[in-house]
This record gives sequence, structure tokens and C-alpha cells, in this order.
Amino acid sequence: MKLQRMNRRALALGALAVSGALALTACGSDDTGGASNGGGSSNAAAPSNVKCDDAKGQLLADGSSAQKNAIDAWVKQFTAACQGLQINYKGGGSGAGVTAFTQGQVAFAGSDSALKPDEVTASKKVCTGGQGIDLPMVGGPIAVGYNVDGVDNLVLDAPTLAKIFNGKITNWNDPAIKKLNPDAKLPDLKIQAFHRSDDSGTTDNFTKYLIATAKSDWPYDGGKTWQAKGGQSASGSSGVAQQVKQTNGAIGYFELSYAKDGLKTVDLDTGAAQPVKATVENATKAISEAKVVGTGKDLSLQLNYGTKAEGAYPMVLVTYEIVCDKGNKSDTLPGTKAFLRYIASEDGQKILSENDYAPIPADIISQVRTTIEGLS
Repeated sequence: MKLQRMNRRALALGALAVSGALALTACGSDDTGGASNGGGSSNAAAPSNVKCDDAKGQLLADGSSAQKNAIDAWVKQFTAACQGLQINYKGGGSGAGVTAFTQGQVAFAGSDSALKPDEVTASKKVCTGGQGIDLPMVGGPIAVGYNVDGVDNLVLDAPTLAKIFNGKITNWNDPAIKKLNPDAKLPDLKIQAFHRSDDSGTTDNFTKYLIATAKSDWPYDGGKTWQAKGGQSASGSSGVAQQVKQTNGAIGYFELSYAKDGLKTVDLDTGAAQPVKATVENATKAISEAKVVGTGKDLSLQLNYGTKAEGAYPMVLVTYEIVCDKGNKSDTLPGTKAFLRYIASEDGQKILSENDYAPIPADIISQVRTTIEGLS
């Protein structure tokens, strides 16, 4: 009996190692429109508790590039268990995802911003007898990556960030940056600020942070579309990260999961005793202060961008999966529910922290799970 238990334990540990390796491998995917297709990969260790609900065929989805790496990892695991379902997620950005959803082109969409009233109205045309709702599923920090030779640690605050991205601070040895980094050897080098070219929930949340904490230096209304003049643009989070990586003097914003291959990230001076690093743990502390403000089955959140709590990284986003509460298409409903059920599960949420994302707080994700079971 003891030997049998040891064998079972060894097999379980081996499966877990394979699962983790696959999830991390999926992180390398970009978000420029490639399909996420785990399509029954024989290399993936199938989670034993996935309920497939006879899901078959193809599930199309589009939206947030912020969650693309998470979706890829989820799809790899889910389709190992549910080999009859093919999932194709095109990370074309939150704006593209919402548009595709309201036009009935996809089963669900990913967006880093909750549906606006006019988008809810548009969704009623495709959700027969229902409407689109927001299900918070992925959390995480928006990292500010930079590439300045000789500078390995950099602290910035909200006003300074706002001035950089608004073209008011244009050189790395500016007095405002020097004041925050007295020990850094800041070069006489032009700042190359990169923003998103596509409509993006990442942009929406990045600018919401600036509006909440540095309004006088960021005189814009915010939204998915970049509003400030100047700077340079790139498509998708992967595009911004790539531009920062290859350009000396560059700075840009993207999800932490894209801060790979030596990309350095800014520590935020939030007014807490110590500057806060962009980590999953620190983002989770900030997201835990979020409140559900949606009505009915909608679970949209209000984030506290202005928190000064110790160790809380407030430049965060939450990605929603947008789906019909009622009136989902009969051919895609089983697959949609099965996949959403899995990614909201304990196993699904665990994959997030393994891939530089923050799991949704327990009290909120429990509401998400209940809502998913009621989709029709």
C-alpha cells in the first residue's frame, strides 16, 4: 500500500510539472491576432475535474490582448480534457472584441473595461431576451517598462508619468526624474514614449490611473483610445513591449506578463512608505479593494486607483469575459459555459499566478461561478 501511494504521488507530481511547463510555454504567444488553439494537444496534461458538457465544434472569441497569454495557457489545459472543442481567441484588443460581440461574430469577448450603456444596448440585438454582462476573470498589474542603458532601477510617480506620456518631460535627466532617483545615473537621452495604436482596455485603465492620481497633469477624459498628442504607437501589448525592448530611451505600458526577456519595470511612488513594485502579489492587494458595482447579473468592478496602502500596486486592470446572460446561441452555449466554468475554477485561477496575472479575489470569483451556471 505504501508503495502504491508513493507511485500515485509521483505520477501526480509529474502531471503537475507537465501542466506548469505547458502553461509557461503558452506565455510566449503574441497578441497580434494569432489563434489560440489547444485543439486536443497530446502533450497537455488534462485537468481531471473539467466538465466538458458535450462541448463540440469551434468557439470563436476576440478581445483583450492583456489576457492573451492567460487565454493561451487556459486553452492548452482545457482542450486537453475537451478534445471535441476547438477554441480560437484572437487578441485583437478590447475595442475589437466588444465590437465583434455586439455584432454577433463571437461567442464571448474579452475586455479590460466594462461594457458602456450603449454597448449593453447593442448587445441586446444578439442576446435574445437578454444582454451582455461583464464577468471579471483576470487581474494584474499594468507594468511600465523602460529601456535606459545603465539604469537598472527606476522610481516614478503619477505626475511624472503623466508628464512623460503627455510630452511635457522629454529627457531622461529631467529634474523631476532626478528627484525621484537621486542615486541613478540618468543619461542626457531623449525619452521615446510608446502607447497603444489600437483601442485598448489597457490604455483605458492606464489613463484612469493617471486621471485619478494626477488629473492636473493629465487633462484628458480617458477611454480605450489614446488621447494625448505626440509619442509613438504600436499595436497590442506585445507590440509596445517589443518597441520598448529594442529602443534605447523607450518607455511604455503593458501587462506584466509581457515584461519578459530582461525588460525592466518602473516602481511606483504611490505615497506609501516605500515605492511599490509591479508584481502579482502587489496587484492583488490593490484589486482586493475593488467593489462590485454592476447590477443584476453584471459583475463590473470599481477599482481604487488612488490607494496608498503599503505594498499595493494600484496601476491594475481587470479583464472581463463578456457573454450573454440569456440568448446565447445553442451551438456555442455548451462550449462557452464549459470553458468559462473552467477558467473561473480554482484550477483555472491558479494558472493566472503562474503566468504573471492576479487571480480574482475569492468573494468576487464565487459570484462569477454562480453566474456562469445560470447562463442560458
